[in-house]
Amino acid sequence: MVASREIHLKSRPHGVPRKDNFSLVTVEVPEPGPGEFLVRNIWMSVDPYMRGRMYDRESYVPPFQLDTPLEGGAVGEVLRSHHPDYKPGDMVLHMRGWREYALGDGSMTKLPPSGAPSDLYLGLLGMPGLTAYFGLLDVAGLQRGETVFISGGAGAVGSVACQLAKIHGCRVIASCGTDEKAHGLKAEAGADVAINYRSTDDLTATLRAAAPEGIDVYFDNVGGEHLEAALNCMKPQGRIAACGMISQYNDVGEGVGIRNLLLMVSKRLTMRGFIVSDFMHRQAEAFAPMLKWYHDGLLNSRSTVFEGIESAPDAMIGLFEGMNTGKMLVNLCSHQQHGIEVEFI
Repeated sequence: MVASREIHLKSRPHGVPRKDNFSLVTVEVPEPGPGEFLVRNIWMSVDPYMRGRMYDRESYVPPFQLDTPLEGGAVGEVLRSHHPDYKPGDMVLHMRGWREYALGDGSMTKLPPSGAPSDLYLGLLGMPGLTAYFGLLDVAGLQRGETVFISGGAGAVGSVACQLAKIHGCRVIASCGTDEKAHGLKAEAGADVAINYRSTDDLTATLRAAAPEGIDVYFDNVGGEHLEAALNCMKPQGRIAACGMISQYNDVGEGVGIRNLLLMVSKRLTMRGFIVSDFMHRQAEAFAPMLKWYHDGLLNSRSTVFEGIESAPDAMIGLFEGMNTGKMLVNLCSHQQHGIEVEFI
């Protein structure tokens, strides 16, 4: 038996999650049986979509159950194995995060010898990077030389989307919530214009000033006011890739409707929502160029890192307080070296 701490959903949040919606529980993980192996988690991902799983409602993924451990992306090391394809020391990517130890049964993905740090497989080379890649190139049909607006540009997905758009020769406008993040978007993600949306009274006017000829592609991570402003500024035949709408994840009422959807008709716009799991069968297609751009120095990654499993609820709450720059991670083994530029909490 191995003692393992894990985070349970104690109660369903009403609005922004609170610490008392979570509980820290110690359990005993049994020794691996035939065909199983024991994994010590090192990195744990904290993602906005997890907020939707805290509701008890039907969605594209099942809701979290009360008094059971939450789930999410994690990278860990195999400690003991009774599985022929996994040996001690192997690094694996899996969805049994929010706990210090987990049993694997062969469904976990062994990380390849790519020369990239293991933490990147939860960010740049993981779900956020794949979301940005397929959202821009497949869903939005990005073309060289276009003008792209990316909301939530300092987040895990947005920061990669900014860099990918620049790699493809586009002019990039990105929004974020602080002047410090705006500076980072220009200095590190290559954004041509970075807008602190909290410092403007008229997002449409600010966006029009940044893109006087209009926007070809809008990559939407935020929804709400950002979507309205983008619709106002889109060029005819513009395309919108709707990745997420974090501004509405904690709504307790009906929320605010988009008031200018008529522009979808008059401008002949295309808007398509997508989920990265739609493209998982094609992840190898994205992995090769993304890894090359990373090794060539064209893609970089920033993360905000919380330390220890007990800090995971704070990391989740921090997502909705704008605390993170880039990927939000929890480091479960602080002695491990970090492969990315990090901001520790």
